[in-house]
Amino acid sequence: MQGQAFASDSVDEEFTTVLGSCVSTCLYDPEVRVGGMNHFLLAEPPSSNPSAAIDVHYGVYLMEVLVNEMLARGARKHRLKAHLYGGANVNRTMMKIGSINAEFARGFLTREGIVLMREDLGGTQARRVDFRPASGQVRCRLVEERLAPPVQPTTRPQKASGDVELF
Repeated sequence: MQGQAFASDSVDEEFTTVLGSCVSTCLYDPEVRVGGMNHFLLAEPPSSNPSAAIDVHYGVYLMEVLVNEMLARGARKHRLKAHLYGGANVNRTMMKIGSINAEFARGFLTREGIVLMREDLGGTQARRVDFRPASGQVRCRLVEERLAPPVQPTTRPQKASGDVELF
């Protein structure tokens, strides 16, 4: 689900993702039993290209999409509970992308007034996250390094085109 955000109230659905330096946010509204999950690669576009903020690779875009998906299904922002996962620094030769992603996600939740219930961020190992949106149940497991997908160098996404309205 890399570069995506989904929300659902179906008891038959489960969202799964594998994270290295990427971060995934799980949101849940216990009153209407709606949950959602996203998976972003980088926190924000470089300051030299602010128009890329509406690119699906960036947390600045996918966090808004996730919240809006939840609200469209009857959730209310003041009831949302959040879990954060990922943000590992899996490649020692690269800058600490995982740490930057984790800090961005925490800051977003704070600015939006969304309660952070649990986080499993940082370290050097990949994680597998399974989320049941209708119950808010989350399972996070570390992925053995020998089983983790190889780390691919992160390339800058191309400039986005088209119209998107951020709320």
